[in-house]
Amino acid sequence: MSKKILVVEDNDQNRLLMADVLRPFGYEMLEAKDGEEGVRMAREHKPDLIFMDLHMPVMDGLTATRLLKSDPETRHIKIVAVTSFAMKGDIEEAIEAGCADYIAKPVNTRQLPEIVMKIIGE
Repeated sequence: MSKKILVVEDNDQNRLLMADVLRPFGYEMLEAKDGEEGVRMAREHKPDLIFMDLHMPVMDGLTATRLLKSDPETRHIKIVAVTSFAMKGDIEEAIEAGCADYIAKPVNTRQLPEIVMKIIGE
């Protein structure tokens, strides 16, 4: 059974890019446009990994991460924070919220499959 990856990102191009890079590796790709939709989809589909943009409308990624990590049904899901605005403290705050790792935008598409394998395995 293929592993599921949810990309929670308000930028259509970024969602498409990550899905296009990871789909050929056999991952089932799911997409959400904001944190609220991401939380709903995570609860519904139970992905193995979530790439969570930190700065989004409706609900930001830190709030969404905290909600998922406080829920026994979803707390096991690995979450990687993604942001282009790496303000001082963002990384620390993402880790405190429950993120397993952090990547900066623009996403390095060559490293993306390696990051996924490191976090959720083959």
